[in-house]
Amino acid sequence: MTERPRALAHIQSLPSWLAGRVAERGRSLVAEAIAGEGLKLSHHAVLAAVSEYGPVAQADVVRRLGFDPKDVVILLNQLEEAGLAIREPDPRDRRKNAVTVTPAGVRTLERCAELAERANAELLAPLSAAEGRQLMELLTRVYQS
Repeated sequence: MTERPRALAHIQSLPSWLAGRVAERGRSLVAEAIAGEGLKLSHHAVLAAVSEYGPVAQADVVRRLGFDPKDVVILLNQLEEAGLAIREPDPRDRRKNAVTVTPAGVRTLERCAELAERANAELLAPLSAAEGRQLMELLTRVYQS
């Protein structure tokens, strides 16, 4: 009688499975860390894009992040309500709105950056500093290929 291969063990040994589980844990740690700032990961991404590229048209935020346009509108509404971003007429095209991060939004992004760094340090805690750097180099190489 031939023993059946352990299908689940095989799947769980694949780099794609492991990378996905590590990514899931990392996202969870960061999400938990920034929740205290009243943000979800998607809020954080939109706010970061607005900060980096603003004043920016909503459509450009959608293109840069690859998010659904309806979701970006909802997220921007929530960021505006929280006083973290503001929409004003675009000086280049008054028919469009440009989104800008507010000073409160900048402070929130700075706190979130610190919180995300701590969460990622927790994620990499089982590794030495050298191993953490090596992992980052390897992940970057795989990502950029």
